[in-house]
Amino acid sequence: MQDNDAVVFCEGRFKTLEGKTAHGLIRHSNRFNIVGVIDRTCSGDAGEALDGTPRGIPFYGSLEDFLSKGRKARYFVIGAATDGGQLPDEYKPIIAKAIRNGMSIVNGLHIFLSEDPEFASLAAENGVRLVDVRKPPDEHHFFTGRIETVGAARIAVLGTDSAVGKRTTAVALVQALRRKGLKAELIGTGQTSWMQGLTDYCVCMDSLVNNFVAGEIEHAALCAWDEKKPDIIVFEGQGSITHPAYPGGFEILAAGRPHGIVLQHPPARKLLDGFQYPMPDIGREIKVLEMLSEKPVIAVTINHENMTREEVEVVKRDYAARLGKPAFDVLWGDADALAECIVQHLEREKHWSAKVGNARPF
Repeated sequence: MQDNDAVVFCEGRFKTLEGKTAHGLIRHSNRFNIVGVIDRTCSGDAGEALDGTPRGIPFYGSLEDFLSKGRKARYFVIGAATDGGQLPDEYKPIIAKAIRNGMSIVNGLHIFLSEDPEFASLAAENGVRLVDVRKPPDEHHFFTGRIETVGAARIAVLGTDSAVGKRTTAVALVQALRRKGLKAELIGTGQTSWMQGLTDYCVCMDSLVNNFVAGEIEHAALCAWDEKKPDIIVFEGQGSITHPAYPGGFEILAAGRPHGIVLQHPPARKLLDGFQYPMPDIGREIKVLEMLSEKPVIAVTINHENMTREEVEVVKRDYAARLGKPAFDVLWGDADALAECIVQHLEREKHWSAKVGNARPF
């Protein structure tokens, strides 16, 4: 067993939008070595079940199934992102059993296990940790306006709904920019970004007192600039600007001061995640974002859930003609093309010199 081996617990939710934390960890994780996913509704390889790419991460029907096969893990990661971040009652005895079997718990929900007397006592008895990712930091930062001194181009990956792939697209974009020879840094804004460990700069926006959200976003960007002097900073979005329950994005626009926006959208989705509200019109969403930011939506990125490749291509042509925006699907091979689109836009707008890797203050 390696020190960072982790089993992801996502019982009954892997095949739903609430499985997005598990999905992210299967696709990318520097912090943990994922050795399995627990969900009795699934079987086979978790990567293949997610997007058709085998990753050598098997499903297990239960914690007992995982242990009975001689598997071990140092961490038990709660991979479900439930509505409101609540802990399902049926999860509690399974978490307790994981603790008794010597596993530290990594929890991205809004319920803090470390503040539960029973879990805290059980963890102490068994010498394991309770890691509550969304627990607010002890030190807070207020917005200062120093974001204007950051000499990196800044791109925000926002979306038209929650659980729509903003983080996945942001990660793919950063990786593609780096392949082009650019120094790109990701600002993570949710618990899964922290769990994936793909960035040194992460703030869980929805765990903060509202008065400090803008300041923490700015502080993360300032740290990235001061420490690494990247050419581009990419902000992971949260929720959507018009979502009734998760109205994320405004603080990123206000505090991150991006020079352009990438808008993630699921064309086949009819209703907002977890609600009976209809999906917003993408044209209206673009107008709202451009009005608020006074910067352009450079491109649309497509979440192809319930779509064929042929249908995605039709949507790309439609968005180009109707919205005047190029569209890309980063999971179906368009990440490099998206990165090139971003670079060309920034060069046209003179956000840096044409020479790759030669950023300059604005």
